[in-house]
Amino acid sequence: MEKIKSFLRSYPWVAHLLVMIAVSLVALFFIFLFIKIYARQGEEYEMPVVEGKTIAEAEAANDLDLEFVVLDSIYQKGVPGGIIITQDPKGGIMVKSGRKVYVSVTSYSAEDVPMPELTGLSVRQAVSEIYNNGLTVGRLTFVDDPFKNNVKEQSCKGRTAYAGQKIARGSVIDLVVGRGEGESTNKVPFVIGKTADKARRDIVTASLNVGPEHFNGVKNKEKAVVYRQEPDYTGVSQYPFGTQVELWYIDANADEVSKMVSDFKVDSSKIIDPNGEEDGFPSPDELDGIEAW
Repeated sequence: MEKIKSFLRSYPWVAHLLVMIAVSLVALFFIFLFIKIYARQGEEYEMPVVEGKTIAEAEAANDLDLEFVVLDSIYQKGVPGGIIITQDPKGGIMVKSGRKVYVSVTSYSAEDVPMPELTGLSVRQAVSEIYNNGLTVGRLTFVDDPFKNNVKEQSCKGRTAYAGQKIARGSVIDLVVGRGEGESTNKVPFVIGKTADKARRDIVTASLNVGPEHFNGVKNKEKAVVYRQEPDYTGVSQYPFGTQVELWYIDANADEVSKMVSDFKVDSSKIIDPNGEEDGFPSPDELDGIEAW
C-alpha cells in the first residue's frame, strides 16, 4: 500500500487520471440509469383496442398515458361522428407507455361532391357515374318514352339535382328512366353471396329496384351477404323494369359464401353478370379497384 502511495506521489498525473476515470464511470452509471428509467426499457404493455370508441372514451380508459393523434376524418353513413375506425399501432401489439397512437375517426358530416350529369345516359352508365362520384343509387321510376333505359331526370330528396351542384357524399340519387317501346323486361341478377352494396348496384344496373331488405340477426350490415333473394335467379325468367327484388342477409365468411354460391341450384359458372356488357364503361365491381366509392 505504501509503495502505491509513494508511486502516486512520484507520479501525480497517474492519480489525476485514475480520479478522472472513476468520476467518468460514476457519471456513465447515472446517465445509463437515467436513460433506462426515462425510456422505461423492458417495460412494454399490450396496446388496447380503441377502434369503435370515441377519443374521449379511449382517453378515459387510458392507463398507459398514450397520446392520440387524429390523422383523418372519414364520413360513414349511419355512423355517429367521432368514432375511431382505424388505429396505429393496432390493438394487441406491445408498446411503451406514453407513445403516440395515430387514429382515423368518422366525421360528423359528409363532404360535398359535385352532382354528375346523368340525363341522356343509359341506366348502367348512370349507375357507374353515381357510384364513381361517391353517391348512391336510389329508386328507378319508369315513364313512357321511346328511348329505352334512357335517364330523363335525376333527383335527390325529391328535388331535381342539377349537374355540378354540390351535394353531400353518400346522398341517394333517384332516376326517372324511359321505358322504351314494346316490352321492357330483364332478368333478375344473381346476388347470392354479395354484400348489400354490390347487390344493390347489380339490381339497379339491371333496371330493377331494390325491395325490402332483411338484416335480422346480422351484426355487421356492411359485411353481411345475401343468402336469399326474391324473385330467385333462374337465368331465364324476365321481369318488367322497376320490379322490386327483396333481399335477406346473414353474416358469413369467405368459405361460407363460396359454399353458398356453389350450392345454388343454377350453375354459377353460367350466371350472367348484369355489369358485363361491353359498352366502354367499367362495372361497379371494376370501379371498386380504381376509385373509392
